[in-house]
Amino acid sequence: MSNPISSNSKVKIAVVQASPVIMDCAKTVDKCLNIVEDLGRQGVQIALFPEVFIPCYPRGLSFGTFIGSRSPQGRSEFLRYYENSIDVPGPQTRRLAEVAAKAELYLSIGVTERENGSLYCTLLHFAPDGTLAGKHRKLKPTASERIVWGEGDGSTLPVVKTPWGNMAGLICWENYMPLARSALYGKNVLLYLTPTADSRESWQATIRHIAVEGRCYVLNCNQYVTKAMYPNNITCREGFALLPDEMCPGGSAIIDPLGEYVAGPVFGREETLVAEIDMDRVWASRFDFHVTGHYSRPDVFRLTVDETPRLNVRYEAGSS
Repeated sequence: MSNPISSNSKVKIAVVQASPVIMDCAKTVDKCLNIVEDLGRQGVQIALFPEVFIPCYPRGLSFGTFIGSRSPQGRSEFLRYYENSIDVPGPQTRRLAEVAAKAELYLSIGVTERENGSLYCTLLHFAPDGTLAGKHRKLKPTASERIVWGEGDGSTLPVVKTPWGNMAGLICWENYMPLARSALYGKNVLLYLTPTADSRESWQATIRHIAVEGRCYVLNCNQYVTKAMYPNNITCREGFALLPDEMCPGGSAIIDPLGEYVAGPVFGREETLVAEIDMDRVWASRFDFHVTGHYSRPDVFRLTVDETPRLNVRYEAGSS
C-alpha cells in the first residue's frame, strides 16, 4: 500500500473453526464451499480455514509405523489419505477459486497437497478474482508428522497483496521458528495467518506474542474434532487410546497488534469468528516497536532467506 493511512482501513474477516468430513475430500470440499458462500453473503472479505482442513489432520493415526517397521495396513491407510488429498492445481483448487470469486473474498485454507507420490502440508491463498494467489508448504513437519508430509522450501513463502496490506502465514509449529517469523516480518506482513492443529493454552501465548512482536493482526484457526467424527473403518489408529474424546477442542481467535483478543478464543464447538478490524491500528502500534524497522539492528543481526526452488533432480542441456 502506498498510503497505509486511509479511509479504506477497515476489513471484515472470518476465522472458520470447523470440522472436516474426515478422510473424505469431496464432502469436505463441499462443506467448505457452503461455508464460503455464506461468508460472502455476510460481506466477509478475508476468510481463513484451519491447517489441512482438506481432507483432515490425521490426529491419532500411526499409519502402521514404528521405528524399523511399516505394516501393510499402514500402507493401505496412507493410500486412503493420499487419495483424499488434492493436486495443486487440480479440480478441487478450481472449485475453491470459483467460490472465492463468487463470494468476492480472499480465501486461505490448509490442505494436504500431493505431488508425484509425496504429500505436503500446504496453505493455499485464493484471491477474489478467482486466481490461486499463493501457496506455502510447511517447512518442517513436526515429530511424527514427518512420516506423512515432506518439507517445503523457501520458494513457497508468498505474500498476498490485499487492499488492506500484505497477508501471509506459517503453519502451526513453524511459528516457533524465529527466523521463519522474521522472514514474514521482513515482508511487512500486516495480516499474519496461523492455521494450526494446536489447541493448548501455550499456543494462545504464542499467537499473542506474534501479534505483539510483528505488530500485526493474527488470524488463528484450528479444527474442532472428536473421536466420534472418525470413520470406524480406519485401521491404524493406535494413538486414539492416548487422546480424549474431544481430540481437538479448537482455540481459534483473532488478535490485534498489541496482543489483545478481538474475537475468541473459542473452544468446544464449531464456530466461525467474524470481526471488522481496523488496519490503522497496525501503524499506530508501530510507534514504539517495529521489529524489522526502527527497532532493528542490521549492523548486528541480519537474516538471509533463500527462496530458490530446491529440486532433487535437475536436467541441463549439454554444451555443443
